[in-house]
Formats: sequence, C-alpha cells, structure tokens
Amino acid sequence: MEITEVRIKLVDLSSDKLRAFCSITIDDCFVIRDLKIIDGTKGAFVAMPSRKMTAKCRRCNCKNYMRAKFCNDCGGKLPVVRSEDDDGRGKSHADIAHPINSECRERLQSQVLDEYHAELDREGETTYEPDDIDDETTERSSGKEEPSASTETGKAEYEEDDEEEYEEGDEEEYEEDDEDEEDENYDDDGEEDDGEEAVEEDDEDED
Repeated sequence: MEITEVRIKLVDLSSDKLRAFCSITIDDCFVIRDLKIIDGTKGAFVAMPSRKMTAKCRRCNCKNYMRAKFCNDCGGKLPVVRSEDDDGRGKSHADIAHPINSECRERLQSQVLDEYHAELDREGETTYEPDDIDDETTERSSGKEEPSASTETGKAEYEEDDEEEYEEGDEEEYEEDDEDEEDENYDDDGEEDDGEEAVEEDDEDED
C-alpha cells in the first residue's frame, strides 16, 4: 500500500484541540476522508474517521446518540448507556476505517503529520491559498469536474455537521498513548479485533 496523496485543511486555532482535517489517497485510486489532526498532550496525532455510537430507545425503538438524554422521536427519557474501551474510558465514537497493525499506523501518521507541518509552513507565505479537500474531482490528472449547486450545498451541510460532531464529542477519548501500547483495533498478533459495535438495547415489552 502506498499513500500517494495527502491533503490538509487547517482549522482556526481558536479550536481547543482540533488542528486540521485531512484526506488521503491510496495507490492513486482510493480516497479516505475525514481524518483529523488533533493536538494531544504528547503532541499532534492523527484520529481516524469515526461515527457516533447509538443506542435504541426502549419505548419506540428509535436510535439515538449515546449521550442523548431524551429520544429524538418519542421524547421519552433515555437511560444512561455507557460504552467503555479496554482501559475503562467512556466511548461515544467508533472508527469507520483504521490501520490493523502498528507499522501501518505509524507510517500513515508520519506521512500525514509531515504534510501537516509543510502546510503550516505554506500558510505563512503571502501567496498561500488553503486547500479545499471537499472539492469533488474526477481523474485529477486529466482535469476537474465542476460540482453542481446541489453538490455544493451537500458539501457545506456535511462539513458543518462534521465540525459540530467533533465539538459535541468527548475530546479526551481522542487522546492516545503511543508509547508501548498497541492500537485498540488490533491485538498483539497483528490480527484485527472485531471492534466494539454501536450499543443497541434489546427490545423489551413494558406494560
């Protein structure tokens, strides 16, 4: 596997820990978006794309985000459902895509952070123009395809929702201890764990 392109979109430094959004292209043919560069206690690190975990309302069976106090559908009060990782820390997000061994993880993070620091250097130039990583393209080598108005609207809504999701999430769960610790997504043998799926409450009949 070869990471053939890394694109960085810096964010306002007023953000507490989020420093940039990122997309990577693998072997010139597969794009992964929505990686995040976060300023942790031991320096910047790369967080993989993730989704909010959900739990079902016992009354109407509607799925709600783990931190929700009331159901979005019926308005009923939701019980406290807590999902924990191997270290006992609360989790509200689950990775959508992730490396399955330490070598891949370190190589990906190193290449992304190198491009991030290069982007910071370019930001200081008078001719600097930020990269719009949400630009939809086809066959980048042969030219760009102009996105439609509906696509532009969808991209704007997606970006707004994505930033809101990060702000609402527990930032501490993105903190990572990279020293002498294997990634939670794979075991010591380098084989991928099943991972923790979104918690769903079993349906119960309440009279």
